[in-house]
Amino acid sequence: MTLDLRSLTPDYAVAPQIEPEDLAAIKAAGFVLVIDNRPDGEIGGDLWADSMAIAAEAAGLRFVVNPVYPGEFTPDLVARQREAVETAGGPVLAYCASGNRSTVVWELMNAGQIPTDDMLTIAARNGYNHEPLRALIEAFARQG
Repeated sequence: MTLDLRSLTPDYAVAPQIEPEDLAAIKAAGFVLVIDNRPDGEIGGDLWADSMAIAAEAAGLRFVVNPVYPGEFTPDLVARQREAVETAGGPVLAYCASGNRSTVVWELMNAGQIPTDDMLTIAARNGYNHEPLRALIEAFARQG
């Protein structure tokens, strides 16, 4: 499998499901933190968060588990992601099945800080049509 890193900003990228053997390349690409947004129940045991955390730490990466269940974008989930990113100390890679949910969380984290149109353009440039999520993003922006 080819590693598919999609940069949303210079310090935040998303990816479809990664594997333990990808972690050395992720570290070499300059990332310091990997965020797992994929629930364990979606994948085989060799890719579960505990296994991936051990492999990430062995590669010299911090690893945070913040599972995103389809359609469940809560303020708490977004706050956990924001805290992980803000304390990372360097570039972050977030992954899920396709990178889509990790991108939505990034949009919600930045709602009200980056114009919605800009975020939707960035998502589209990386293969994600999030126009249908505009109202959700703008609702998060109003929450401050």
